[in-house]
Amino acid sequence: MNSEEYPICVIEDNKGIRKMFCILLNKAGFKTIEFDNGKSAIDWLDSNQAGGIIADILLPDMNGTEILKSVRQLLWGNKVAIIAVTGFALASDKDKYLNMGFDGYISKPVDTQTFTVSVKEIIENKKINPDNHYN
Repeated sequence: MNSEEYPICVIEDNKGIRKMFCILLNKAGFKTIEFDNGKSAIDWLDSNQAGGIIADILLPDMNGTEILKSVRQLLWGNKVAIIAVTGFALASDKDKYLNMGFDGYISKPVDTQTFTVSVKEIIENKKINPDNHYN
């Protein structure tokens, strides 16, 4: 997966947070595509590739773990970094999501100073070590 060639798919139901993620990623040089629910994102991902996926865990129609499972079933789904972003911020939550198969975990509220650096590191780590999880 090439995060420069393919957009980062931002799946977040809160419009303000979704827009902030996209603005931060765009300023860092990433292309983005945004979705306010899991179903529309999965529909798009069925026929398009993403350079990375940022998925909120709590969405109105499906949760982030369902998105994870759906993406991993796609032909290219094991090659893309999928990052869980959630307000669940206990240390055990981070471990739980990484053990589920997410490649990275970022807790809300996100630190706008480090958000894009974290996303880039997770995506790059996936390219170098496709079976490892990061952060």
